[in-house]
Amino acid sequence: QVQLVESGGGLVQAGGSLRLSCAASGRIFSIDTMGWYRQAPGKQRELVATITSGGTTNYADSVKGRFTISRDNAKNTVYLQMNSLKPEDTAVYSCNAERVHALGPLPTVRDVWGQGTQVAVSS
Repeated sequence: QVQLVESGGGLVQAGGSLRLSCAASGRIFSIDTMGWYRQAPGKQRELVATITSGGTTNYADSVKGRFTISRDNAKNTVYLQMNSLKPEDTAVYSCNAERVHALGPLPTVRDVWGQGTQVAVSS
């Protein structure tokens, strides 16, 4: 069983910074693209940023230049450094693993989600 556990959320003033982490656990050989998504109250979930296993990144226009996604493949962990936070960044942030290749004969697991972590930005 593969699990993703996020941490690092909290309350911060506008202009501040937070760093989110998402650690994958289980019998993992490798993980393909990982990403961060967010859902604000009353809105649909939206992509924030993704990163491939090779380090290629993609960002939503709304966070370009402010957020940085990175990963440590040895630790099966993805990070999201969020700077210059705005009130409109307030949301539940969840991480996703597109495909998790398992050790041994276990099957590849697709579309794994964490439970989410709350980020609140006050004005």
